[in-house]
Amino acid sequence: MRTERDALGPLDLPDDCLYGIHTVRALVNFGTGPERHDREFVRAYLLVKKACALANAELGYLDRARAQALTAAIDSLIDQGRFDDVVVNPVSGGAGTSLNMNINEVIANTALVMSGRRPGDYGYIHPIDHVNMHQSTNDTYPSALRIAMLVRLNRLEDALVRLQGALQEKERAFSDLLALGRTELMDALPMTWGMRFGAWAEAVGRDRWRIFKARERIKVLNLGGTAIGTGFNAPQRYIFLVTEKIREVTNLAVTRAENMVEATQNQDAVVEVSGLLRTCAVNLMKISEDMRLLASGPSGGIGEVVLKALQEGSSIMPGKINPVMCEHATQVCLSVMAYDWLVANAVALGNLELSQFLPLAAHSVLKAMSILEDAVSRFCSGVVEGLGLDREKVKENLDDSVAVLTYLAPVIGHEAASEVYTAMRQDRRSIRQILADKGIMTPETFDELVSSHAVRRTGYRT
Repeated sequence: MRTERDALGPLDLPDDCLYGIHTVRALVNFGTGPERHDREFVRAYLLVKKACALANAELGYLDRARAQALTAAIDSLIDQGRFDDVVVNPVSGGAGTSLNMNINEVIANTALVMSGRRPGDYGYIHPIDHVNMHQSTNDTYPSALRIAMLVRLNRLEDALVRLQGALQEKERAFSDLLALGRTELMDALPMTWGMRFGAWAEAVGRDRWRIFKARERIKVLNLGGTAIGTGFNAPQRYIFLVTEKIREVTNLAVTRAENMVEATQNQDAVVEVSGLLRTCAVNLMKISEDMRLLASGPSGGIGEVVLKALQEGSSIMPGKINPVMCEHATQVCLSVMAYDWLVANAVALGNLELSQFLPLAAHSVLKAMSILEDAVSRFCSGVVEGLGLDREKVKENLDDSVAVLTYLAPVIGHEAASEVYTAMRQDRRSIRQILADKGIMTPETFDELVSSHAVRRTGYRT
């Protein structure tokens, strides 16, 4: 066992433990919780520490040997994905101090081991004096959060690009398939299935654009502002240099906040991005629920969409296939909306010079990003890319609907349309046949008017 000390007194730890007394205090106070910090967040935090070490070394505040030991330790942790020693509860109190100290201690002790020394030999490399030099939780934590968010935004955008492309492919494939359009779950007017896919694709395209533009809101860092944004305890040269080092180690186009005090106390940009995630979830859920409804039945429902069979849907009903991927997407979307509520309230409750509940906001927004990206990818591969249409059912639903007569009413008149509808219900003849029998419209004219080409035209043409 080794003994470490802080302002509260001594504490014993196992000799080989890579975290230290501050982490143990947090574990006692807050427990481990059922979840861990987002791995991308931990990676981003390590990169922040690396940038700080490089800046301090270049300016001569950190000697070469210690700087090399720290950067080598950080590179090793990142390259090997050794994040298991980052153990504090993601929603610990202290505005993120527990995570910052956990990271500091793991870096210090990893550097000590790699230098041939024992964990806890803080006379050589100290978690605060060296790893945390010219830093505070209040500038490193939000900076690491934003870097992690930028990475996850890139991944979400990639997933949305794929989904939009898959929907556009279906739009082209079914551009000529005439179908029944519905409003308030009731028959409305003819449209093409291509139009429907195109509408979904455009909604996803807007989400893609929103996510792309969200980078502008989240790329501004307060690194160098230290405790409240005044830069106390950080040299001016370091404050300007450390953002350059962040750009180098992350390969991200981050910038330094012009007003560090404002950037330290206000986290509305995180809320804004969370709101864009919620909007994306709303669109994905709408599309998912549309597809689930259009696939319903298939015999007793609409039955136009044929979803890829992925697993048996019942323990007692033979052959039943459920729209499981649509249901998965909907549940994820509801979760993202709930996380947005948490983010907004956690940030709104910040006081004065610090957003003290940022850990809850950080955990929630990163969780939302992670599950939304995964859901978009799974929805694309599990639903859209393998989706088919039952053309006979599509035609049957349209032919049996008053929608065609609604569409033709401006040509044949409302009363004639009503008569044809009554006749259709009485003897089950097709609208096309009844119009011809009554001498209202020739079959050729009907085929010209009730066609995908005519439906795709904007507005009514005489």
